Amino acid sequence: MEISDKLLCLFNTDVRAEDDRYVVEVPKREVEAGTVEPGETYRVALISREVTEEEEATEPSGTSSEPQPPVEVGELRYVEIEDIGKQGDGIARVERGYVIIVPGAQVGDRVKIEVTEVKSNFAVGEVIEEDF
Repeated sequence: MEISDKLLCLFNTDVRAEDDRYVVEVPKREVEAGTVEPGETYRVALISREVTEEEEATEPSGTSSEPQPPVEVGELRYVEIEDIGKQGDGIARVERGYVIIVPGAQVGDRVKIEVTEVKSNFAVGEVIEEDF
């Protein structure tokens, strides 16, 4: 299966009936991480819940089908701060819209960072060089 570089987030959820429509809920963590903004319109792709034999054979056992973060602890990156988070930290986005939180950075800053912490839907980076 080919996955677009524009992928913002990936999660499992149920489809539930609600009056005359069906609802697909977005996990709160995706909104809190800044991946998804309430009130915005997004394209949604639904993938079959059943795993085919072909997919089972290509996925190593014990690994998640969730995409892995595009950064690793200790990695050095050049990023541009695009936004400010709710706590005042700078926010940069890299591959697939993955968020890197950069404390102390401001919108428009172009900085070299070292990734200090990696989670499934965001990372934290420390500025090691300003205005590259």
